[in-house]
Amino acid sequence: MNLAQHPELLDRLAAAYALGTLRAGARRRFEHMARAHPQVRAAALLWQGRWSALSELQSPVQPDAAVWTRIQNLVDADQAGTMLAQQRAAANARTPKALAWWRSLALTGAVATVAAVAIGLYAQQSLQQASGQQLSALQTQLQTARIALQTMPQVQYVAVLADGKAQASMLVTFDARQGQLALQRVGGYQEAADRSLQLWALPAQGAPQSLGVMGEGRLEQLQAQLAQVQAVPALAISLEPKGGVPSEKGPTGPVLFSGALIKRDL
Repeated sequence: MNLAQHPELLDRLAAAYALGTLRAGARRRFEHMARAHPQVRAAALLWQGRWSALSELQSPVQPDAAVWTRIQNLVDADQAGTMLAQQRAAANARTPKALAWWRSLALTGAVATVAAVAIGLYAQQSLQQASGQQLSALQTQLQTARIALQTMPQVQYVAVLADGKAQASMLVTFDARQGQLALQRVGGYQEAADRSLQLWALPAQGAPQSLGVMGEGRLEQLQAQLAQVQAVPALAISLEPKGGVPSEKGPTGPVLFSGALIKRDL
C-alpha cells in the first residue's frame, strides 16, 4: 500500500510510531516505508516533535505524606494482630493462673489494634482528600495540553530535502496560519563560517525564487506567504557566500539538498 495516497492512515501510523505503540512487524514495516518514502519520514518526524513538546508540559508529582502514614499504620496493625495471635497461643499452653494475665495482655493488644485501625481510617480520609487535589492538578495539566495542541502550528506543506545520496538532511514545514517556514537540520552537515545555506523555491515555470537565508542553528524559521509556496513543486538549498545572494541572481553555489514539497490534507 502507498501510504502517501492515504494521508489519514499515514497520520495515525506516524503518531503511533512516534509514541511507541506501534509494535513488532508493523513497526518494522513502517520503518522500511519511511526509508523509501520522504512523505512517511516527514510524518514520523512531525509527530516526534509533537509528542516531545507535550512531555515538557508535565511536571513531576510527589506522593502525599498521608500515603506513607497509611502504609505505616497498616504495617503496625498487622504486627499487632500477629502479636495478639502469639499471645493467645501462649496463654492456652500455660496454667489457669497465667491465663488471666495473658488475657489482660491480649486485651491491651486488641486496644492497640483498634487504635491502629482508627489511625489508618483517619489516614485514609486524608489520602482521599490528597487524591482529590492530585486529580484536580492532573485535570488542569490535561486542559493545558489540550490548549497547547490547539495552538500548535498548522503544518500545511512538508518537504524532506536530501543530498545526492538520498540521505535526509533537512526537514522543511510551512505553517499557513503563522506564515512561517520551519527548517530543521536532521543530518550532520554544517557549513563553514564564511558560508550560508539559502532556501530556494523551484517553480514549475521560471527561475528559482529565494525564500530566505538560514542561520547556523539546528532549527531556523523564515517568514513566507502562502502564495510563495502553494504552487511550488520542489525546494532546494544551495551553499552561498555569507548572508546569501539576491533572489534575482538565483543560486550561485552548489545545490546541496533538494526535495518535493508535499501538501498535507488537514
